[in-house]
Formats: sequence, structure tokens, C-alpha cells
Amino acid sequence: MSRTRKITTDDILDAAERVVARLGAAALSIDAVAQEAGVSKSRVVYDHKSKSGLLEALIERQIGREQERQEAAIKAAAGTPHPELFGRIAGAERTLNEVDKAVAMAVCASMSGEQKVQEQIRDWIEADLKAMADGPRPKAALMAYLALGGFCNTEFFSFYRWDEAEKQEILEGIRKIYMSFPED
Repeated sequence: MSRTRKITTDDILDAAERVVARLGAAALSIDAVAQEAGVSKSRVVYDHKSKSGLLEALIERQIGREQERQEAAIKAAAGTPHPELFGRIAGAERTLNEVDKAVAMAVCASMSGEQKVQEQIRDWIEADLKAMADGPRPKAALMAYLALGGFCNTEFFSFYRWDEAEKQEILEGIRKIYMSFPED
């Protein structure tokens, strides 16, 4: 006799990521996630209450992953002129996978109507801005951070695909922004 597999909240969020990656943010629904996870619709509703709750949990998990990667990159950049900034720049060197891009699109699609999602993203950016302001050369860090944000959004939303050499050149240029920006 086979054992029944216990479905966890992470299994449901994994299913939500697969739905978004395969079908796009507009296709994210309680029904689609339940079907993908092989559970009842009531199980998804029990865990997340609504499509909005499911989306919030999906984004919260993705932000958590990004924060873990960012913390590791910042730690690795300890010997640089501004570890918070240079760690984020190093993090931008990684190649994004389709799930990362799909979740970014889901965030973008939900920004206008989901107050909680807006708050999650706002909090994340406020923490980044504080990290730039609290480090050495805060004006230079802010300018470089803003350039990095533009680069990352271009990547996340697949507006343009840089080849590896171009990507490295751009990231080096962002480092140079920090190093050469006048602090007054």
C-alpha cells in the first residue's frame, strides 16, 4: 500500500510558480494552482484565502530568496568600497531563470491593484535605499544603485537580453559610477 504524499505550503507555491512560468501571471488562479499541485481548490483557499493571498505568499517567498542571495553577495563583497552596493552589483551577474522572470511579471501585473504587494516591494526598496545611505559615499551609492535598478529591470522583464560580455561591461560601468561620482 502506498503512502499518501503530504502536500505542503511550499508545494502549493511551487505549483503557483510553475503556473506563472508556463502560462503567465494572468493565468494565476486558485483553480490552476490546485490542478497543478494535485490538490483540491479548498486546500489552496485554506492556505492562502484568495488569489491575492496566494500572490502575496508567492512574492514574499521570492523576495525572501532574493534577500538570501543578496545577503550572501554582500558578505562576499566585504572587502569592497561599499559592500551593500557591490554585493548587489555582484548579484546582478547571475543569469535569471524563467521562474524569476515569471514572478517578476506577476509582481508587475499585480502592482496596480494589490496594496499588500505594493507594500512588500516598497519595503524592499526602502531597505535598499537605507543601505545605500548608511554606507560610505551615499550620493555615489544612490546613483549607482539607481543605474543598477534600471539594468535589473531590463533583465527581469526581458526588455533586452545582454550577452555576457556586455553584461559584465555594464556592471563594471555601474561600479565606476560609484567610484567616480562626486560627493560634494
